[in-house]
Amino acid sequence: MIRQRRMKIVATLGPASASPERIEDLFRTGVDVFRLNFSHGTHADHEASIDAIRKVEKKAGKPIAILADLQGPKLRVGRFAGGHVVLQWGRSFRLDLLPRPGDGERVQLPHPELLAVAVAGSTLLLDDGRIRLEVVRRSDEALETRVVVGGRLSDHKGVNLPGLALPIPALTAKDREDLSFALDHGVDYIGLSFVQRPQDVAEARELVGDRALILTKIEKPQALDSLDEILKLSDAVMVARGDLGVELPPEDVPLVQKRLVRAAHRWGRPVIVATQMMESMTESPAPTRAEASDVATAVFDGADAVMLSAETATGRFPTETVRMMDRILSRTERDEDLRAARDLLRPKPDKSSADAISVAARQVAETIEARVIVAFTTTGATALRIARQRPECGVLGLTTSLATARRMALVWGVHPIVSEGTFTMGETVERAKTLASRTGMAKRGEEIVVVAGVPFGRSGGTNSLRVARVGQAPAD
Repeated sequence: MIRQRRMKIVATLGPASASPERIEDLFRTGVDVFRLNFSHGTHADHEASIDAIRKVEKKAGKPIAILADLQGPKLRVGRFAGGHVVLQWGRSFRLDLLPRPGDGERVQLPHPELLAVAVAGSTLLLDDGRIRLEVVRRSDEALETRVVVGGRLSDHKGVNLPGLALPIPALTAKDREDLSFALDHGVDYIGLSFVQRPQDVAEARELVGDRALILTKIEKPQALDSLDEILKLSDAVMVARGDLGVELPPEDVPLVQKRLVRAAHRWGRPVIVATQMMESMTESPAPTRAEASDVATAVFDGADAVMLSAETATGRFPTETVRMMDRILSRTERDEDLRAARDLLRPKPDKSSADAISVAARQVAETIEARVIVAFTTTGATALRIARQRPECGVLGLTTSLATARRMALVWGVHPIVSEGTFTMGETVERAKTLASRTGMAKRGEEIVVVAGVPFGRSGGTNSLRVARVGQAPAD
C-alpha cells in the first residue's frame, strides 16, 4: 500500500475517531501516523487505540507509527464561586495562593513558581490569550494585576507568562506515568511538551533510552533561544503553532514556522507542522480557502508532515478531513514551482561518507530518471539522510526491524517495508529490484538506485551505491 504523495499525515484520535472501524478508515484514507493525546482519555482508552492500530497495521501489511503526546505542565487558575466572572478593562484583579473559590476581584493561582518569576510590568495571558493582565505588584503570596484586555473567565483556564522562562520541569508526575505506559505498549514517538531548554530533552532521553524516539514540541518561545541544542538532542520536532501563537505576536508565527523547518532540515530531523491546519472542518465538510493555502504552504516550507488535532479527534467529519488534506498535499506536490523551492531549501551535506552517498543517490537518480531510491537501513538513518535531500523519486526504506519501519512512517517520501536481511551486495540489489517491482514503485526495464552499508547489519555504515534495472538478470 504505497501513498502517492511524499508528505505524511498525522491524525489525533479521540471520541470521533477511536473505534477500530474508524481507525482503519482513517488509515486507508491517508493517515500515516496516529497521535494519542495524553491530555485526554484514560490508559484503557489509549490501550484500546493502540491495539486497534496494530490490528490495522497487520491487516494492511504497512507499518504505522504511533505518537504518544504527553500533556506536560498545565498552568491554570482555580475555580470561581459562580463558575465564571467577567473581567472589566482597567479594573484590579488579584491572583493568589488561597485555595478558595474566586470572584470578580481575585482567583487562586496554584503555582508559586509563577509568583517567583513575575515582576511588575509582566504580562499574564489567560484562556489562550483572550484575557490579558499586567502585573502591578508582586509578593510571595499574590500578584496584583490590572486588566488590560477583559472578558469572560471561567474555571481552570490556562495561564501563560510570555517572555519568561519558568522554573518548571517539562515532565510532571502524570507525564512520567503516561510515559511508562506508552513505552510498555510499544509506541514509536514520545511527544515532549513544555520544552524550554535542552535539559528538558536530556531528562526525557534518560527515561526513554532507545525504546522510542523523542519528538520535541516547540511550543514555548524560550525554546527558540537554544534551538540548535534542543534539536541536537531530539529525534524529531513539531511546530506547535497554537501554543506558540499564544505567547508570540501572530505576525511572528509564520516566520517561526519557516525557521523551525529550516533548522530541522539542517539537523536531519523530521518536522511536523501542527495546529488549526483545517480547523473549520471540525464542523464543516469543506475547508476554508485559507486553510487549504496553509496546508500547501507547509509543503513549500519543506515539512515532513502536517497534523490534524480536533478535526479528527472530536470533529464531525474526520475521514473527509483526511481525504481533503490528502488531496491538497497531492496537488501541491505536483506543482511545477515546488522543485525550485526544494532546491533552495536543501541543506548542505555533512562531511561524512554516509551523507556523501545520500547526496550522490539523489543526483544519480535525477540524472538517470530512476523511479525509486531503495535504502537498506538498520536504524532508519540512511532513509532519513536520503529524504533530507528531497529527491524527485520515491524512497523505499527496507529494514529487518519492524520498530525502525514504524519510525520511518513519519519521514518525508519514505515508504517503509520490513524485509529479510541480506549478506552480499548482489543479494541486496536483487531484493531491491524485487520489492521495487512488487510495490509498483518501478516497472520492468526501469532503473532504480540502491543504497546500503557494507558490511551488512551494522548501523552507521552507509557506503555503497548501485544502479540496477528491474527485470534484468544479475551481472556476473
